[in-house]
Amino acid sequence: MRRTHGGGKQATKSASLRVLYHRLFRVFGPQGWWPAQSPFEMMVGAILTQATNWHNVERAIEGLQGAGSLQPRRVLEIRRGNLQRALRPAGYFRQKAKRLKVFSRWYLGRFAGNPRRMFRTPWRALRQELLALHGIGPETADSMLLYAGAQPVFVVDAYTRRVFRRHRLISARATYEEVQRFAVGELPPRTRVYNEFHALLVAVGKRFCHRRNPACGHCPLGDLPHTVR
Repeated sequence: MRRTHGGGKQATKSASLRVLYHRLFRVFGPQGWWPAQSPFEMMVGAILTQATNWHNVERAIEGLQGAGSLQPRRVLEIRRGNLQRALRPAGYFRQKAKRLKVFSRWYLGRFAGNPRRMFRTPWRALRQELLALHGIGPETADSMLLYAGAQPVFVVDAYTRRVFRRHRLISARATYEEVQRFAVGELPPRTRVYNEFHALLVAVGKRFCHRRNPACGHCPLGDLPHTVR
């Protein structure tokens, strides 16, 4: 079923993205992302949040803290079975345990577990290294670069795609890289903006722009031209 909303001449893409950002910021305010006590905890969270929600990630991180394993060396030292039990709330715990061990081994071997050393590496080169690691895709790598390293990288997730697509800013077939290039080309090139906008898109996606039965009538973007399929 296709529903089309909004009237009048559609704004340009550049204006539309900026309107989305300012409206969402006005309604939701600063989001304070990423919630973590250290860069390593943030990067662990980026791996654990794959295919699950943040509440489950928090439970898994609490499990790691309870096991005294929220440090890269301890992730390598803990027995795989114990690590899997700690990560069980996040789902796919066997795969995620393997990914955490691979990442921690690389982080220690390449940077001695030092985030400052890690993020002194030019971010484009660092991104390629991250993407070469088992289980780390573009969204996870970019989340690490943006939130742990404060690098100017725009993160694309399912909420970003959904909001942009429904507001006729991207096609349904747009690749990750195409969506990212579009956003970077239309927004001010500032890390703070990329950080806040991604978090705001998650907020509106969770509360209003649901995958099924979106609450367009209550959404702060609901009066803008959009299409729901």
